[in-house]
This record gives sequence, structure tokens and C-alpha cells, in this order.
Amino acid sequence: MQQSWAWSKESTQQRAETAQAAAGGAASTGSAATDEHGWELRGAQSKFLSWQQLFVETERVLKRAPFYGPCDNNRLERVPKDLPPDTTLLDLQNNKITEIKEGDFKNLKNLHALILVNNKISKISPLAFAPLKKLERLYLSKNNLKELPENMPKSLQEIRAHENEISKLRKAVFNGLNQVIVLELGTNPIKSSGIENGAFQGMKRLSYIRIADTNITSIPKGLPPSLTELHLDGNKISKIDAESLSGLTNLAKLGLSFNSISSVENGSLNNVPHLRELHLNNNELVRVPSGLGDHKYIQVVYLHNNKIASIGINDFCPLGYNTKKASYSGVSLFSNPVQYWEIQPSAFRCIHERSAVQIGNYK
Repeated sequence: MQQSWAWSKESTQQRAETAQAAAGGAASTGSAATDEHGWELRGAQSKFLSWQQLFVETERVLKRAPFYGPCDNNRLERVPKDLPPDTTLLDLQNNKITEIKEGDFKNLKNLHALILVNNKISKISPLAFAPLKKLERLYLSKNNLKELPENMPKSLQEIRAHENEISKLRKAVFNGLNQVIVLELGTNPIKSSGIENGAFQGMKRLSYIRIADTNITSIPKGLPPSLTELHLDGNKISKIDAESLSGLTNLAKLGLSFNSISSVENGSLNNVPHLRELHLNNNELVRVPSGLGDHKYIQVVYLHNNKIASIGINDFCPLGYNTKKASYSGVSLFSNPVQYWEIQPSAFRCIHERSAVQIGNYK
């Protein structure tokens, strides 16, 4: 059985504690946050955690709320009728529902979370979600949708629609969704030409967006300045130009691993002044991206599995000593042609922990 939302007091408490630890536990206790590889992220500020705090807050609101489900017995072919009007969480994942019709949720005015993951949905009526004035979480992943539905509730804070057949992202679909914080669209056949310019601009609170494992060849234009995490791993991006990162002044984490990136335009990193993590591993880079040495906040840089043949003395650190405000906590360079004995030790003069640098051997 996959994820279940049959919330017992114990499981809810455990999830809340886990989410709390991920979102704010480090800040509240004074300890440092870490990334998924255990590398420390020093000086992380609360404004970069807003999408994580969403999970904590929603857990708090819903943990004693009425729910209907999980109905994941692989039998339902339509949304059940006469659902309790006080339902706040509706779990219909892992069924055979093919269509969401107008009126399916007509009495669910208090619904906060709707889970339709792993069905066969290919059609959603434009008015299907009209009654859901309080809906905050909408999970549509693992279906057969070719486009995101129109007229999604303006109360939404989280939309997940990965593993569908979505090929177009229209600006009109996102109009009015000013409360959305998390948008997950990975593993869809999306092309860069299918993303309307400025499609996400109206999403004033959007903090986390993931468009990974698709067919896009460039960073989408017109991303909102509220973004703190942008995940574009596993695509077909070949280069990074400075204009594509323009205005992303709050971006803290940028994931571009497993692309075909061979160059990073000079000045690109200047447009993301608060960046803390940069993932460029498994690409085609032949040199370290320019601008790292002068960047004041970046702490984790993944550059392994590229074609980097040399490391310059100022690639990672600024001229002189003690001029970086944040020390690196992780730099990965293994599986590159560069040999460790060819690197001048002073190239890492601004890195205080020797274990933070991983060089390894080139295979």
C-alpha cells in the first residue's frame, strides 16, 4: 500500500515532528541545518524554509480533522457520492477513476486536502473544484492529465502533478493562485516551447518548484522572485545564461544535475546573491563556473561527474584571505579528469574543514 492518510494520533505526531525538524528544528535549537548528503548549511534563514513550514502548519490544522479514506482498494471508478460535508481530507489514491466531474465535490466546502494520486484521470471539468474554497493541498500525480485543470481553487498552497502526460503550462492556469508555495511538475513530457513565457509570474508566494525529468532545454523565463528552491534536474539543458536567473534574489538552492550543461555564462551567479546550494553534477562542464569565488553565501557546490580538467587558484575563493562571509561546507569534484596533485592547496584557502572537499579519482 502506498502513502495513506488514515491519520492515527501517533503517526500524525511522528510526521509533525519529522516535518518540524526539517523545517525549523535546527533554527530553534541553534544547531546547523544540513542538506540531504549531511553537509552543513550555515546561517540558513527562516525565509528560505517557508515551503517546508507549510507541511508543519497543515499537519497542525488537519491532525484532528474529519477525513474520508483511504479508499485505495483499486476498485473505485468514480468519486463516491454523498461524502460527509464536514470532510477536510479526501484520500482517493490508487483507484481507477478516469474523470473528475462537476458536482463531484459539491458539498465539501471544508475540504483542505484532496489526494487523487495514481488513478487514470485524463479529464477534469473546469468547474469540478469550484466548491472547494478552502482547499490547500491538491495531489494529482501519477495520472493521465495532458494539462493542469483550469479554475483551481485560489486557496491552494501546494500542487503536485508529477508523472502525468502534461506537455503545456499555460499562464491562464496559474492566474489567481497567489497562495501557492509548492509546485511539483516533474516527470512530464514538458518542452521549453510548451511553457508560456511568464507562466509562473503571478504566483507571488511560490517558494519551491520542481520541473525535473522532462524535456525542457533551458531554464524557464519569468520565474517569480519569491522562489527559494528551483529543481530542474534530469532535463536537457545545455547552458546557463545570466538572463535566465535574473531577478531570483531569494533563491537558496538550485538543482541542475543530470543535464547536458557545458557552460555557465559569466555573471549568472551574480543574479542569485543568496544562493547556498548549487547542484551541477553529472553535466558536461569543462571548468568551474565563474563567480563562485566572489559569491558571499554559497556553501555547497556539487561538480562531480563533469569534464573539469583543471582548478584555478581563485575558482572557489576570493582574492586574499578571510573575505568570504560563509565558508563552504561541501565541494564535490570527484569523477573529473583533474588530478588532485595538480590542484594548488591555496585554491581551497577559504574552506575551513578539510573534509568538506571531495576530490577522489577520475574513472
